[in-house]
Amino acid sequence: MAKKEETVNMVDRFAEFKELKNIDKTTMISVLEESFRNVLAKMFGTDENFDVIMNPDKGDFEIYQNLEVVPDGEVENKVTQIGLTDAREIDPECEIGEDVAKQIYFQDFGRRAILNLRQTLQSKILDLQNDAIYSKFKELEGEIITGEVHQIWKREMLLLDEEQNELLMPKEEQIPSDFFHKGDLVRAIVKRVENPNNKPKVIVSRTDERFLRRLFEQEVPEVHDGLITIKTVARIPGERAKIAVESYDDRIDPVGACVGVQGSRIRGIVRELRNENIDVLNYTSNPQLMIQRALSPAKVSSIRLNEEDRKAEVFLHPDEVSLAIGKGGLNIRLASMLTGYSIDVYRDLDEGEEDIYLDEFSDEIDAWVIDALKNLGLGTAKAVLNTPKERIVELADLEEDTVDHVIEILKAEFED
Repeated sequence: MAKKEETVNMVDRFAEFKELKNIDKTTMISVLEESFRNVLAKMFGTDENFDVIMNPDKGDFEIYQNLEVVPDGEVENKVTQIGLTDAREIDPECEIGEDVAKQIYFQDFGRRAILNLRQTLQSKILDLQNDAIYSKFKELEGEIITGEVHQIWKREMLLLDEEQNELLMPKEEQIPSDFFHKGDLVRAIVKRVENPNNKPKVIVSRTDERFLRRLFEQEVPEVHDGLITIKTVARIPGERAKIAVESYDDRIDPVGACVGVQGSRIRGIVRELRNENIDVLNYTSNPQLMIQRALSPAKVSSIRLNEEDRKAEVFLHPDEVSLAIGKGGLNIRLASMLTGYSIDVYRDLDEGEEDIYLDEFSDEIDAWVIDALKNLGLGTAKAVLNTPKERIVELADLEEDTVDHVIEILKAEFED
């Protein structure tokens, strides 16, 4: 009796699992039946002549072994055959050549069989659970989810969602200024779901550009409703971001709607992103105008495009160059990311002013040094010579000897 109760209790526990994990009745019955059949196959060498009948509403089950009736003394396989005398104890009216269904009781097979069943059932439950987790989070890829910090390691952080599912946030997916304690609630985006050996691994991110998009959808009703479209996003997490928006309704100012009255809508997003500075601008399909807007707050004098190589030469008044580049080169980097163009910034020469583009010195100065200087907006000889050497060394990350060599070459050109 104790063995029978042990088996039935195992079924009851699975029913509890069903309630916790929202497994439908059909799946529950299928898993239970398959588990019983696996054990029967191990015990008898086959499960083909067995019927397993699950009664989930009652919480019990029945197993029948279908046996062919043969003359007494001619039983060759006890798994599939039964003698006539024994058969008539089950069905008094049976005849040779017919089948009889003999009910068997699982608990009679002993503790080992019950243990085998439990292990098989637990394995299938785990597989079922993993399949459910993988499917759930696969559908949530690109969506925001909230998790509680459970453990913090050097290279990653473990979060638990409200159903205690594990979420991993690697260090590179955290905003550099993020600082969390155990128990903190953290919002992030489901970046990807891996499934090695049917063991789901959910990777979440706060640096993915989609996180910024989803935050705007949550904070700006017009974006959520599709009245405003986010066309492109460029982001350097924790530092600065640029986002280009467009509205198909002329009555809606997309930039104003995203920012909100006195910044009311964007303020929450900036706070969530650790004070990441966000520029919102109107999208345009005109590449020159888009580049001009992307370099804001700098005022561009003119732009020369190379569509084939996706390069843009931007000319500005000398006073605007530093604005176009931005602190640490952030503004020009983001503008390039947003527009898809490699942008070189040049000083707009005053009429009659003599100057020479750095590219003209490619036979004397290494290309990578010229590129480093151009990335600072120093595209001409005069621009370099008019910039303090210490500033060039610091911002361009060049050795002082290298900068001295460049200055010597440029000065020699004008002296000649």
